[in-house]
Amino acid sequence: MLQLLKNIYRLGIKEIIGLCRDWLMLVLIIYSFTVAVVVASKAQPDSLNKATIAIVDDDQSQLTHRLRDAFMAPMFLPAKQITQHEIDPSMDRGENTFVVVFPPDFEKNVKAGNKPEVQVNVDATRMTQAFTGSGYIQQIIQKELNTYLKQAVAGQDAKYVVRNRFNPNLTQAWFTSVMQLVNNITMLAIILTGAALIRERENGTLEHLLVMPVRPFEIMAAKVWSMMAVVLVASAFSLIFVIRMFMHVPVEGSVLLFLFGVALHLFAATSLGIFLACMSQNMPQLGMLLILVFLPMQMLSGGSTPRESMPGWVQDVMLAAPTTHFVEFSQAILYRGAGIEVVWRPFLILFVIGVVLFIISLARFKKSVA
Repeated sequence: MLQLLKNIYRLGIKEIIGLCRDWLMLVLIIYSFTVAVVVASKAQPDSLNKATIAIVDDDQSQLTHRLRDAFMAPMFLPAKQITQHEIDPSMDRGENTFVVVFPPDFEKNVKAGNKPEVQVNVDATRMTQAFTGSGYIQQIIQKELNTYLKQAVAGQDAKYVVRNRFNPNLTQAWFTSVMQLVNNITMLAIILTGAALIRERENGTLEHLLVMPVRPFEIMAAKVWSMMAVVLVASAFSLIFVIRMFMHVPVEGSVLLFLFGVALHLFAATSLGIFLACMSQNMPQLGMLLILVFLPMQMLSGGSTPRESMPGWVQDVMLAAPTTHFVEFSQAILYRGAGIEVVWRPFLILFVIGVVLFIISLARFKKSVA
């Protein structure tokens, strides 16, 4: 047993040294856990961010001034005051995405209950902002009108107040940065382990290992633990220094508990990488298989869209994927500060999935080198 552990340890060190000599893989690791996380958090395709807006105020009342000041950052840039004749030229030049027009006697008609109309001109060539921003503008105006007229029911016993627990301002970067880290952990674990095996096969060193007094189990176990260690260290660095310190994203739960769960997930993901490498003859084939396997696992794991919105049979099938349970405990720990008493179940399921994948991959690996 001692000799077995020594062989696995020494072969794992060999894998790490080989990885350090592969500058392309090192660049991929550094990029995935630093630049890619920051870039993904800054990209906001589904939310309004610094949209240009102008106001045509033909009323110049206290109410219209209040509504103008309600369009605030980060969704909107400071609202500019323009005239009726400047609406079309400014939108044709792309200076304004939205132009809100308040008619004369707007405040007077609101107080009288006449329901005056507010005109919103939208530049639909900026499709995403146009679609999202129109809804935001309607909500902001309605909310300010309700507050101004004090339309709350007098004497009601309960008041409905919404408070967002993890993300009070619904800042998208807080969510996307963590989910990008979760996705990159899975992707890099599969790529590094698969590439390590294919690199040995292409260089002819796999045959050298097979004639040495080591067994296929030792070779595979060495690749699994070495790539697990590399991704685990990179994950810890990204979470602590990039997400928490550089991007100032709060992490509610225990970092050590999260990294323990990451280790369990890496055990499953690296085993899956060995299996895909055994099914491939070269790196292009591994890349094609990675697309077919990783993308569905990522999209249906619950990190992009809630699992509750998926068909029932998809939810049942995805219970066999390690990414589903990885996303579950990652969100519970990092977003809601969950402890081991909450996440022990996905931890246990991940361990079982990892053992099954390791056994299947080992059988395939023995067959491929026989």
